[in-house]
Amino acid sequence: MTWREYHEATKHTVESLRRAPHSLDWANMPNPFRHYEGVPVLDLSADPPAPDAPALEVLRGVSGLTPAREGATFLSQLLFYSAAISASKCVSSTGYRYALRVNPSSGNLHPTEFHFRTRRMKEWPDGLYHYRPSTHMAEQRALGDVEMKSGGSSAPLVFVLTTITWREAWKYGDRAYRYCLHDIGHAWQALALAAQAIGCDSFAAGYFPDDEVAQLCRLADDEAPMLLVELRSASIPVHESYACETVWYGGQANQLSAEKADYAWIDRIHAATKLSNCPYPEILAAEPTPTGCGEIKLPPPASSIRAFGEVARLRRSALDFLGGTRSMSLTQLSAILATASQRLFADFAGAPFMQLYLYAHRVDGLQPGVYRHWPRSAELEQVKNGDQRVMAAGLSLGQELAGNACVAFSMVGDLDRAARAHGDRGYRYVHFEAGAIGHRLYLAAEALGLGATGIGSFYDEEVHRYLNLAPQQQVVYHFAIGYPVPDARVRG
Repeated sequence: MTWREYHEATKHTVESLRRAPHSLDWANMPNPFRHYEGVPVLDLSADPPAPDAPALEVLRGVSGLTPAREGATFLSQLLFYSAAISASKCVSSTGYRYALRVNPSSGNLHPTEFHFRTRRMKEWPDGLYHYRPSTHMAEQRALGDVEMKSGGSSAPLVFVLTTITWREAWKYGDRAYRYCLHDIGHAWQALALAAQAIGCDSFAAGYFPDDEVAQLCRLADDEAPMLLVELRSASIPVHESYACETVWYGGQANQLSAEKADYAWIDRIHAATKLSNCPYPEILAAEPTPTGCGEIKLPPPASSIRAFGEVARLRRSALDFLGGTRSMSLTQLSAILATASQRLFADFAGAPFMQLYLYAHRVDGLQPGVYRHWPRSAELEQVKNGDQRVMAAGLSLGQELAGNACVAFSMVGDLDRAARAHGDRGYRYVHFEAGAIGHRLYLAAEALGLGATGIGSFYDEEVHRYLNLAPQQQVVYHFAIGYPVPDARVRG
């Protein structure tokens, strides 16, 4: 099977949704928290220092500082602002509470897990760990020097971002693999930006032998490695190296559901995008990104002094937006687009695969219509004029929030160009990039006093026809930004 077969098979149409109605088995809903039984659990600081660098500056590539002098505080700060629980919601009819996290997830189902290997961090044992967000602790799965073979194995800190597809497939069926990839992109940028806010450089590797890394981390059968992220910086508190025998604790991964259904298309696309026997350190290059220009020059971006720590912890996925006459400014839109266009640091990110199309509903200084963004020239090209609110909502499976927002987006990926550079593996990379851009949109919107939400469901072919896309272009993610409707269920 190829990526193209999977992508075509999981496109939404009116007929496909009518033909395959999906009811949720609430009694079998997967546990959103993984933990390992029978391993040591290490505390992380409960109230780590908040990164005070302005969020928009971090999004534009400026590094902050950390006062951490030892490993536990540094790790706590990093994870508290990238992967921890940030709030909860209460269901008024039942009193049931469920957690919200710093990193967003489709349906709040959180298929992504954070594993990390430490080496030479001050007052922190070398070893392999799994982050437990439910209690903000680190589960120690191995003590000693664990080789990750990431191409950057000497880094003091290497994260392995994994996915548990069943968590998403329980709700979304075979299309869930797309959402798992988006969520990896979100988690990657949540981690990379939190690292930058405390003075660390990061680099992501998508090119690695899947089964080898899974075995090195002794992952459960339902979990698969997706991205390796290494962190390096003088701000990471380290000590001189010393020899330490490796001791494996392993641990027993908890069972997430009483039963787990199989989804053949997910199994096939995952197998098609896996790599084996990869040479190191090969970096594959894609063809240059197409360039263009538009008739509208974006103004200088709006500014904001809101600190990264505050913005990261307060980011939410809006359930809907206030419609009416309230608008965002063109300078706010310019700031959002500027942060979304920043370079991503990964072995697959030399030439971006994504282009943004905007459905402008209420942006002061910009006529309602559809626009294509050309990031190199910071210009907008008008594709269609006129009110797009009904169309934006209709294309997003009738979800009104896409029309109630001030602006909605179609993220369009060049999947053919990715496949020419990386084979079927490129399918992952395009979706990682879309999720990464989505996370940057989330934080930029929050920094500017707006709200945002990612939209993974849309009528694929209808979007393609409406935007008059080239055959090699495919819509992979929708997004919306505006003034969020207050949600009284949220508890900080």
